[in-house]
Amino acid sequence: MMELEGRVWKDPDSSWWLVEISFLDIMSQGRTRKEALSMIKDAVMELLLDSYEDQLDKRFQLTVTMYEEGIIGLGASDDKLLFALGLKRQRLRSGSTIRDVSRRLKSKSPNAYARYERALARPSIEKYAELIHAANPNRRPLLLG
Repeated sequence: MMELEGRVWKDPDSSWWLVEISFLDIMSQGRTRKEALSMIKDAVMELLLDSYEDQLDKRFQLTVTMYEEGIIGLGASDDKLLFALGLKRQRLRSGSTIRDVSRRLKSKSPNAYARYERALARPSIEKYAELIHAANPNRRPLLLG
């Protein structure tokens, strides 16, 4: 299972716990670490529902795993959806269109790339790196496991 790397830490200027998954360009907070982690799961789920509601089944789950020194891993029962959301968020963050990404991939068909962003295709690890770079050339993917 693929996990997206994130981090959780206590804000030194307040009593709030902050959590961030930079690949998804998302951050949340909570009064406790546990609450902050719950809030990030809720926020990611809302993003998934917004883009992939028709593909989420009742068994779909997000998981957060704590690692050392505030590092977390966000996983999903269907990691294809997390990957698709990450691609979309990175493309939007870079200000690119699907056609822009397709051109960077040297593809004649924007639909070929769009299939990954719509969670209709699962790329290999090698293809994943190529897609992420095309979606946002200034970003490197953060993966655990």
